[in-house]
Amino acid sequence: MDPVTSIRPLLAIAVAGLAALTILLLHNREKLRDLVSPVAAIVMFAIVASMAPTVLSGGTVDLRLFEILPGVDFAFRADALGMVFATVSSLLWIVAAVYSIGYMRHLHEHAQTRFFACFATSLAAAVGGAFAANLFTLVIFYEVLSLVTYPLVYHHEDEEGWSGSRKYLVYLMGASKSALLAALALTYQIAGSLDFVAGGLLADVDASAALLTVVYFCYLFGFAKAAVMPMHAWLPAAMVAPTPVSALLHAVAVVKMGVFCVLRVVFDVFGVGLVGKLGLGIATAYLVSFTILMASIYALTRDDLKARLAYSTVSQLSYIVLGAVLLSPVAMIGGIIHIAAHAFSKITLFFCAGSIYCASGKRNISDMAGIGRRLPWTMGAFFVASLSMIGIPPTAGFVSKWYLAQGSVEAGQVAFLAVLLTSSILNAAYFLPVSYAAFFEAEPEESRAAVHEIPMVTIPLVATAILSVLMGIFPGYFLTLADGVVR
Repeated sequence: MDPVTSIRPLLAIAVAGLAALTILLLHNREKLRDLVSPVAAIVMFAIVASMAPTVLSGGTVDLRLFEILPGVDFAFRADALGMVFATVSSLLWIVAAVYSIGYMRHLHEHAQTRFFACFATSLAAAVGGAFAANLFTLVIFYEVLSLVTYPLVYHHEDEEGWSGSRKYLVYLMGASKSALLAALALTYQIAGSLDFVAGGLLADVDASAALLTVVYFCYLFGFAKAAVMPMHAWLPAAMVAPTPVSALLHAVAVVKMGVFCVLRVVFDVFGVGLVGKLGLGIATAYLVSFTILMASIYALTRDDLKARLAYSTVSQLSYIVLGAVLLSPVAMIGGIIHIAAHAFSKITLFFCAGSIYCASGKRNISDMAGIGRRLPWTMGAFFVASLSMIGIPPTAGFVSKWYLAQGSVEAGQVAFLAVLLTSSILNAAYFLPVSYAAFFEAEPEESRAAVHEIPMVTIPLVATAILSVLMGIFPGYFLTLADGVVR
């Protein structure tokens, strides 16, 4: 199918950008300001959804704005992989916007205008990256996302906030930058272009295996948002941010931008054939397998609920990369749809952590005995999302893990099947005790204060838990998009 030229990819980005500007202008009118984000989120999702029929039928929606250098344009393209990321980001912004309003109002947080403006801009950057047609455009939005989420991380402006935000900035804007710039420069020198190409931009270039290997690992570690060890420490440090920010960082925008960039490199810069020929797939698979297992072990040792969820995210992101680099069609599909499965489930878990804190002020798992009787909807949603993270049917996590497991066998890599199974056991070990304590352990006498559900916080987390189940039962949309990427 021929590409469809349309302004819609740019419009989707512009909606969030205009929302951020409107929020700043309405800083003195709080109720009207708070209404901007949900309305803009619905409009953005509608624009993204309007492109789905074209992409699902095998086409693309393109928009070229202007040329930067010979062979380098500032351009957009909505294709199958981009639609996975854009659909998840725009859909979850709707519920995240409602949740954020309830959370920020209940806790009477300061600097709410700055918070909502940066939140909207971060979604503009995420969707801009999803629809980038080349590495240049992708990196521009990648960097914008790093900058605009920095104020969200230091939101509380205390010593812990400044310390966490410094580490966040050093990793995402400092340590990884030289590697990423080197990769871009070398790619342009080798190929004379930075465009994404089906089958790989570098697939047929005349370059040594050693040079291509260097370029590949520069991309892998340069896109530090993917949190592959040792480029992961920024992610737990960012937990000093308010819970809506943690949900944004760990489920929707920031980390998904990282793994999305890695998938772009594997599929459209190097290509599956070249990655296999150079032996980079297996090397990367071992690296991310180490990340999967070690991060899960770290999660087991954390009593702070958000910290446990943070290390879980480090582990789960590497599932996505593992699926891509196993290079078997079924595994690649599993990796791609895990972008959505993890997003729906992990945002639910962070929403639940925020709900617990809003209602009771509790952060540590050891203090949550019996809280499920006071917050049944919150802890029920937490349990459902936990099952998805473990990979229990009929949740979304089961679908992606099933494809990853099948893909490991298809690739003849039983060792990575063992990694997936071991990781799922570890998932159960650090998630299920939280639900058990909440529902079955006795609540301490001194904790029996007036703890109750907060509707504007609880409704969004129930909605995302339902989305996690619905994707497990009806995965067709994301499977069709993933199949379009692989084929």
